[in-house]
Amino acid sequence: MTTISREATPEGDNIKGPHQLHSDLHEIWGNPRGLQALTIVNHTTLGLRFMVTGMVFFLIGGLLAMLVRTQLALPDQDFMSPDIYNQVTTMHGTVMMFLFAIPMLEGLAIYMIPKMIGARDLVCPRLTSLGYWCYLFGGIILSFSLVLEMAPDSGWFMYTPLSSSEYSPGLGSDFWLLGITFVEISALSAGVELVVSILRTRTQGMALHKMPLFAWYILAMALMIVVGFPPLILGSILLELERAVGMPFFEVAGGGDPILWQHLFWLFGHPEVYIIFLPAAGIVSTLIPVFAGRPIVGYGWVVFAIAVTGFISFGLWVHHMFTVGIPQLAQAFFSAASMLVAVPTAIQVFVWLATLWLGKPKMKLPMLWIMGFLIIFVCGGLTGVMLALVPFNWQVHDTHFVVAHMHYVLVGGMFFPLIAGLYYWLPLFSGRMPSETLGKWGFWLTFLGFNGTFLIMHWTGLLGMPRRVYSYETGMGWDIFNLLSSMSSFIMSAGIAMVLLDFALHFRFGKPAKHNPWNADTLEWANNMPPSAYNFVSLPNVETRHPLWDNPDLPRTMAEGQHSLAVATHGRREMWGTDPITGKVREIIHLPGNSWWPLFAAMALAVVCISLLTRLYPLAGIAVIIAGLFLLRWSWENGSHPKAAPDAEVAPGDPPLHSRTMDGPGLWAMSITLIANGSFFLSYLFGWFYLWTVSPEWRMPETSPLSLVGLILAGVVLAAGAAILEKLVRGLRQGKDAGLAVGMYSISALGFVQVAITLWVLLSADLAVTETAHDAIIMVGLAYALLHGGLGAVLVLLQGLRVGYGYVGAHAPFEPAVVAQWWRYNLVTFWILVGALAVLPRVIGS
Repeated sequence: MTTISREATPEGDNIKGPHQLHSDLHEIWGNPRGLQALTIVNHTTLGLRFMVTGMVFFLIGGLLAMLVRTQLALPDQDFMSPDIYNQVTTMHGTVMMFLFAIPMLEGLAIYMIPKMIGARDLVCPRLTSLGYWCYLFGGIILSFSLVLEMAPDSGWFMYTPLSSSEYSPGLGSDFWLLGITFVEISALSAGVELVVSILRTRTQGMALHKMPLFAWYILAMALMIVVGFPPLILGSILLELERAVGMPFFEVAGGGDPILWQHLFWLFGHPEVYIIFLPAAGIVSTLIPVFAGRPIVGYGWVVFAIAVTGFISFGLWVHHMFTVGIPQLAQAFFSAASMLVAVPTAIQVFVWLATLWLGKPKMKLPMLWIMGFLIIFVCGGLTGVMLALVPFNWQVHDTHFVVAHMHYVLVGGMFFPLIAGLYYWLPLFSGRMPSETLGKWGFWLTFLGFNGTFLIMHWTGLLGMPRRVYSYETGMGWDIFNLLSSMSSFIMSAGIAMVLLDFALHFRFGKPAKHNPWNADTLEWANNMPPSAYNFVSLPNVETRHPLWDNPDLPRTMAEGQHSLAVATHGRREMWGTDPITGKVREIIHLPGNSWWPLFAAMALAVVCISLLTRLYPLAGIAVIIAGLFLLRWSWENGSHPKAAPDAEVAPGDPPLHSRTMDGPGLWAMSITLIANGSFFLSYLFGWFYLWTVSPEWRMPETSPLSLVGLILAGVVLAAGAAILEKLVRGLRQGKDAGLAVGMYSISALGFVQVAITLWVLLSADLAVTETAHDAIIMVGLAYALLHGGLGAVLVLLQGLRVGYGYVGAHAPFEPAVVAQWWRYNLVTFWILVGALAVLPRVIGS
């Protein structure tokens, strides 16, 4: 980068010519090699890493599935012992759901979304890097339990009390709880990243109603991850605390309830089905218009169906709990909601069929997999409506019918569109075309093998074969069906192996692809094949849903730098920041470059995970502090820091850099993060009130152990700090920064006082956290308040230091507004905690 002149250059002044402009952009955006490759934050590379890692875990999960089908092929088999069989089945479901399906789809979204919306990268690239390393390390830790023969064996849903210490005394459940929580940090990181990037970095002119449908699907998926994953994270933390410390959240004798785990798990688990389905449906909605040769029918209807599906999916979690003894009124409500979700799904299916009917479909290889998806997914949807009927659900619950339905929905609804999408975008990845012959053999073997495996499992389920049994006696009527199902599973494996072989061989032997080989309509095909690290030399004005159909010359003019931001002399990685609704340009977003900090932070968190597994709690505490220091050091290179923005100059007529405004992407990222945080907090409140009203052994003392005066005093101190911070932020909006550093230090002091008072309230309460769920939940709530209060105080302290360094002030007012959001959230949640834990028990009583 040192060879590039730092002088601001007017837009379009490409004196050096397109080739030199490419060279300059590559110097700024290009990926390093060797050991430095571990610092890469570019979305193209990280998306590929997600997908390749996901495929490795897919092979592990597929091998486990073959072991299961081998064990069940014949009656009275002893191929595996019961303990090993339970570990294998648990890890098969866990790997496929948590380590393959969601990371694979997120990886595809990370790779494709900036290219589709005309951006050069995702808006928080280092967050993407942190997410990948957390995914990799968490997956390795979880998978290593198989090698040690200490894998979880309570099912991929980890129902209590089977997963509690009494029935799972080893480390298997701990591997699951800690590993999955670690992996879900990755999922949430990607969710926040994708939401903000889609809303705030679309190229100029790309209004929300002009956005590619795939981006709509990914936006819905990412928002669902942000809201849906925190309940499981909370459940995992509570169960690990129960196992490690003895807090009885799920033990009836201590005032807990094992059904609480099912609620928390399925608050995540059923939306996850649609989190997996929506991106796959986005692939279908992208491919069908291309191969039908016409725009999709009913764009607005599809967007409506996406929104309704995402909304309704959060009201279906009891769909999985019809047999646990819930009231009949609740059964009727959730049964109706479960059938209602079929409506938006049907809208999408009819839109796809209408587009094919009105177009002239070309049955290329990707379309073969799309047709397979349509057949399988419709069948899976029909059995889903059957399971929504409570009487039928009672009959087939916990049988192979449910297993078959789940695979029809998830494999048919996710895997077939995923392979279609990979075949479709392979030329973009590699510049080469896949083999039609190998691809068709792979499809037919997979399609026939899949239906032979799982269609037959519907029958064994209707004949009464329960799931999660490692063997069965002959004469039950299941023998021939299990044998056929197992044989078909190996046919399906052969088909998948052929597909993977095609993917591997085509990078070397594939026929070179022409530009935009499918005659597609979306912006990703304006890239080079394979794409450069910065995607586009210049960013176009896009006011149509089909930019490459309406302007076929667009790739050339973009590559020649005839559009916006075709300048590299300032040394910044930059792209447009646009209005979330209209797509009008607001600011220039400058992105941070490659960094070691995400890797270091993920490594420290991995040490935390391993230390908790081995019960080395002092080491875990040290690793938490180190991880926090790495993250804070990472945050220091932000905003107007010289490493984040070498200079603040922009070309005449261009908007300012985002760090010089009050509405940059960091503000949006904090907002979305706090939505996830709020979902976690609401799940905590749900657990508190659920046990209070439902647990048969709930024990609440006559008088609350918490000092109400102390909590109110802490809340007042917190409110005072928040009020001062709001005043300072208002001053920055008016261009005033007098006394900013002193104000920040004062707020930080108030934050630490609030933490000290809250800690005194906790220590003086004398809680019996290992005896009653009541005291244990209070402990968790106050720990939540202490964590947020302490972090808020540290963040404001850092802002005071940054004012002294000249990184924050009237010239760069952005960061205090971000921190103010955290303080607002902290203030609201603290007072809600005071009301729920200290005031209501005094008013209502036990």
